[in-house]
Amino acid sequence: MQVGYKLATEAFGPEEVVRQTVRAEEAGFDFVELSDHYHPWLESQGHSAFTWSMLGAMAARTERIGLATGVTCPMIRYHPAVIAQAAATVQILSGNRFTLGIGSGERLNEHVVGGVWPAVRIRHHMLKEALDIIHLLWQGGYQSYEGKYLTLEDARVWDLPDQLPVIAVAAGGPGAAKLAAELGSGLFATEPEASLVEEYANHGGSGPKYAEVPMSWAQTEDAAVQAALETSRWALTGWPVMSELPNPVNFDAASGTVTDADIRGQFSVGPDLDAHVQQAQPYVDAGFDHLVLQNTGPDPDGFLDVCAAELVGRVRALTPSS
Repeated sequence: MQVGYKLATEAFGPEEVVRQTVRAEEAGFDFVELSDHYHPWLESQGHSAFTWSMLGAMAARTERIGLATGVTCPMIRYHPAVIAQAAATVQILSGNRFTLGIGSGERLNEHVVGGVWPAVRIRHHMLKEALDIIHLLWQGGYQSYEGKYLTLEDARVWDLPDQLPVIAVAAGGPGAAKLAAELGSGLFATEPEASLVEEYANHGGSGPKYAEVPMSWAQTEDAAVQAALETSRWALTGWPVMSELPNPVNFDAASGTVTDADIRGQFSVGPDLDAHVQQAQPYVDAGFDHLVLQNTGPDPDGFLDVCAAELVGRVRALTPSS
């Protein structure tokens, strides 16, 4: 079992994200994960710096901790050739500590370059083509590709690492879990769904299985609930909404009816570490082996302190309950 720390790139500026990465390494985390967004989910969050610049600084400032995107959309705002080059560079600079988490994206970030936002069915086809292109470029040499949605013409990634990054494919259903097994080398999810792990394994997937565990640590339960309500209520809108809304103002409106009780139903809240450990258990039971602690509390340093003292070790020690 490996335990990761989710860096809230929408809630903190780039210098603070790098600082928290250093602190996470000191606290004993195995890896950190950060999203690759153009916009924050809510205007109240107030940040969304360029992930690939932060990754370079994070690699330079740390020695041991793994780095992962959670997740990058490699086919609309970016071309997969750019992501193939960027991921290879981060892998070299980090000394083979990088995991490329990829998914089919959200309108929130991808619409900024203009054009039509494709239907989810088309986005899944595009993601497969993007994976084909990344794998081609990581073979070395000049490569070309002509797909239905994406093309590549005489491109070469000149600086390739001696060990290619893991590609963890985000899956919310069986089709994406199958794709993760066939064209990825890891699985990424946000729900404790054993069926995703089973589908991944049934199609030959044997790599790391990442999952985000929502929690909000604070000195009191009320403070934890209010912090999650202020910055993370968007997470309760559900994926069909999260993938389709174009701007933070839309998420603010869509999540306006989320209540304290809703937060308590999805997040472990407050100072009780037993509650946070219990929050992680269903993900272990579902078969995930790389758990990302996604803290939405108001005091990241306080959370990192309790992680260093106790929480990371307790989560790492979890085993399936049946």
